[in-house]
Amino acid sequence: MTAVKDYIEGEVNSNDIVLFMKGTPDFPQCGFSGQVTQILNYLGVDYKGVNVLADDDIRQGIKDYSDWPTVPQLYVKGEFVGGCDIIREMFQASELQNLMTEKGIPQNGKAEA
Repeated sequence: MTAVKDYIEGEVNSNDIVLFMKGTPDFPQCGFSGQVTQILNYLGVDYKGVNVLADDDIRQGIKDYSDWPTVPQLYVKGEFVGGCDIIREMFQASELQNLMTEKGIPQNGKAEA
């Protein structure tokens, strides 16, 4: 399981935003993953999607890594932010947008001032 943990850490630490999800950003394969990709696409942020359905070890490994029982899982600048419900609530309260700004992540193709 060390190789899986190393892979997950590599993805989390080498991408500003990474979404461990069911499916891909272009073709989410569950409603929850789809909701999070819609929010990220609406914000216009660059992110990497990791399809946990492609590898059972990664699917379980991400749950162990974060100690969070469900997928999708969003990481911003190496920090676990949450799953679908948390991301949706943060977005609706503008907290997700504020987090992106605080972390220096451009939204809608431009950096926020």
